[in-house]
Amino acid sequence: MPSEFSPLYMLMSEIGTFTDCALITDDTDRRYFTGMKSSAGTLAVFSDAAYLIIDSRYIEKARKTVTGCEVILQTKLYDQLNELIAKHDAVKVSVNTSKTTVEQFNALSEKISCELDGSDELAETVRSIRAVKRGEEIEFMIAAQRIAESGFTHMLDCIKPGVSERELQLELDHYMLSNGAEALSFDTIALTGKNTSMPHGVPGSDTVKEGDFVLLDFGAVVNGWHSDMTRTVCVGQPTEEMRKVYDIVLNAQLAGIAAVREGIAASDLDAAARKVISDAGYGEYFGHSLGHGVGMDIHEPPFASPVSKEILAADMVVTVEPGIYLPDKFGVRIEDFVVVREDGCFNMTAAPKELIIL
Repeated sequence: MPSEFSPLYMLMSEIGTFTDCALITDDTDRRYFTGMKSSAGTLAVFSDAAYLIIDSRYIEKARKTVTGCEVILQTKLYDQLNELIAKHDAVKVSVNTSKTTVEQFNALSEKISCELDGSDELAETVRSIRAVKRGEEIEFMIAAQRIAESGFTHMLDCIKPGVSERELQLELDHYMLSNGAEALSFDTIALTGKNTSMPHGVPGSDTVKEGDFVLLDFGAVVNGWHSDMTRTVCVGQPTEEMRKVYDIVLNAQLAGIAAVREGIAASDLDAAARKVISDAGYGEYFGHSLGHGVGMDIHEPPFASPVSKEILAADMVVTVEPGIYLPDKFGVRIEDFVVVREDGCFNMTAAPKELIIL
């Protein structure tokens, strides 16, 4: 049996409330519950036991590293699953519908010897378990964030007139991967000048010019856990309007962070930051939601948006990333990510956020 504090134990504890067996096949979910990264494998979870069925490419590693469940060499997967189903007298098997294609579901329906559950109950259970972070998970995200922040400090010496967005992207990526990152959290965003008005613009050949904002949105991965941050800096002296917009975004971000606490509605968190921008007359230029959860996926629950129905719980992680984007002029975004606490939050981001002028 897994440790009673482990995510796998939590899933096993929930199994009996809606099914007899849960099949986990998604790479990220499987890594989350077993602790081992692989591109294949099936985790079969019952209320009293769990089994990782995995092929010969990973079997040696799995036997050495996976705890809390029995590791089985995959030979004939469906026969092996049916043997386990019979062993545990299961009559209902659930799949994570948010991670399963119709083709996969139909194939399982034909091969599994009992009812295959196509409801969202397993998906919701997995989401709720993953949304709350535990001590070691938070420590991995902090470690990933420190790598990203070190990368940001490094980039302050690299951002200068004549350097292209693509060159900035590659330099930051290389730095993070050379300094402890297992992977990048996502495709790094490095934009300059008018391109900063595009929240998720793609770095290209445009070069930094004197007086430009440069926006960097990036993160590192440590042991499967992601970080996420955005900073906007100015090369040379900003205009009065640029300073004004930057200060509004900063104040909105500070208001959002101050609002984070256990029990707040995610929509109210969004509203706390959005009000600052709207009151300043720039509401129409803040088009995206305030934030999202971060964990083994870069975007996961909770989602802080105007229409969110979620309530923040202690130890959830959420980004706070307001922005103002003026088409064909410039944009500003400032992003930290925080851990929800009973009476506030712990900000995992230590990088400065006051306007940096290079």
